[in-house]
Parts: sequence; structure tokens; C-alpha cells
Amino acid sequence: MSTRLAGVAVHLPETRLSTEEVERRLGPFTPPPGLIGRLTGIRSRHVMRDDEQASDLAVAAARKLLADTGTQPADIDLLLFASASQDMVEPATAHIVAAKLELHCPVMDVKNACNSVLNAIEVADALIATGRYRTVLVTSGESPSRAVRWNVANPAQFRRAFPGYTLSDAGAALLLTAGDAGVLGSAFTADSTWWDVGTLPGGGSRHPRDPEFTYFDMDGPRLKDAFLHLGRDVLDDALRGLDLTWDDFAVACVHQVSLPYLEIFAEGAGVPRDKLVVTLPEHGNVASASLPLQLVTAQRMGRCGPGDLVALVGLAGGVSLGLVVVRL
Repeated sequence: MSTRLAGVAVHLPETRLSTEEVERRLGPFTPPPGLIGRLTGIRSRHVMRDDEQASDLAVAAARKLLADTGTQPADIDLLLFASASQDMVEPATAHIVAAKLELHCPVMDVKNACNSVLNAIEVADALIATGRYRTVLVTSGESPSRAVRWNVANPAQFRRAFPGYTLSDAGAALLLTAGDAGVLGSAFTADSTWWDVGTLPGGGSRHPRDPEFTYFDMDGPRLKDAFLHLGRDVLDDALRGLDLTWDDFAVACVHQVSLPYLEIFAEGAGVPRDKLVVTLPEHGNVASASLPLQLVTAQRMGRCGPGDLVALVGLAGGVSLGLVVVRL
């Protein structure tokens, strides 16, 4: 049984926050004007309404997808909520999404930082291949704006909180069905010894209630070192196993955290720049919704369509690296 990518949709909150507004909002320590923009290449990001939750962003994208594909709620055999964000610790946010969509199917959360959606594709593909399910709805709702530190005491705290100023809210949904081969292959690797380079520590058993741990905390230089240490072997091996090169793809969607690092990664992995779909400047780092956003953007621009090969390359804190190859 093969897995077909039957559709993809995204939802971007209307409210936008410019990088200049981010810098003006910080205090009492304020960075030099223009610093965040120069280091990241980001001009603006999306911010959801105060009365919205991560599940609402996922639901908005899913409703758009179901309408676009003519899919009825009763057609969905399994719903996956795949996101770095969540509405609450319990229950699984997938239940909340399913309730809002009025679905009556099994659900589960798939969580692996910014690779959550990519891992959910892997899970859905495996379950469809076994014949366990025929139609799987993958949803994502990223709400990192709720965990950004605005009250910054000093330069050291600013550096640890810096990745939060790249992040953006978004929803995404993908429909995977049994059918002609769409997902041709996937490969993943991880080096979990680096798990502590980027964290959002609050809410779990380690820090259940302290508000101080409800903000992003990340060592940017160590995170870069972690991915350099991880290497590109998993990508090279996967492409070789499929008898493909980067030139065979219409586009290569690569998770984007900053423009400088995107260039470093693409050069190191051998991805031609003209294959990239750069969404970061206008939309920010939308975490696990990044790859669906890039795919939708590429389709809208006419850069890929039915029959084309697309590479989805994910990088995530923890750290992990993955590739899914899809024929549209």
C-alpha cells in the first residue's frame, strides 16, 4: 500500500509583528537597533489573537484543506496533531482539534519540536502502508508567541531568549491517503545528547509551575554546532538509496530559523540555492508548520505541481534531522 499526499493547507494569523516592533517592545535591556533583523533576515512574523489557541490554528488550516479536497469528516480514519506547541499538557491536543472539527476517529499527538509534522508524515505513511488506516489528517498549530520573553534584564538573558524573537504563529494541515505512490521514502537521525541546547522547560515534571520556565531558552551557537556535528550522511544515504540527486527535485523545502543558517545548511548539504523556497523573511520561523508553508508557497508560485518531486528537510531541537521525499 502506497501513501499519497492528497493536499496541504496553511493558516497564517492576520496580525503581523515587524522586527522593529519586536525590538521596541524589549526592555529594560534593548539590543542595538536592527540587530535582530541583521542576524536573522526576518522582517515580520504572525501573531495569533489572545482568544486563540494552538488547536484553533490547526483547525483553521484543516477546514481549508478539507474544503479544498472535498473530504468529509467521516472520511478521516486517523487524526494526528503534530506540533511543538500544544493547548495544554493533558489531554492530547489532537482530541481538542478533533472535537472542533467534529471528527469521530482515533487521534494522537506526534511531538518532536520543529520536526513534528515531518515525523507525523512518517507515522502516517507507515500506518497506511500496513493497511491500518486509509486516510490520515495531519494537523499542526504552532503558537510560540505565547512563550517569548519580552522583559529582558541584560545581554546574557537576551542571548538565551534570542531564538524566540524569530518565531511565528501558524497552522498547517496535510491529507495523506492510500493510493498511488506519493511518499517515496524517508530517513531520520538524531543525536539526543544535545537535548539541552534549546528548551521550553515549564509545565513538565522538572518545572511544573515556575513562570520563569515558561519562556524559550536556547544556546544558539551550541545549536548550530549540534547540527554541524550531526552531519549530512542521513540525507546523502537516503537520496542514494532512491537513486536521486538534488537536481531531480522541483523544490527542496528546508526548515528555516535564520537566513544565514539556511545558507550554511544548504551549502553543507549540497542543496542548490535555486531549489530553496525562502519564506522566512515575511513569515518568520513557524516551527513545524515551516515545511507545509514552503510547499504551499511553491505550489502557489507555480514552482511545483502534479508529478514533481519535492524534498522536505526538517531540523529540530533535541537534536534531529530528517528527510521525506514526495512525488506530488
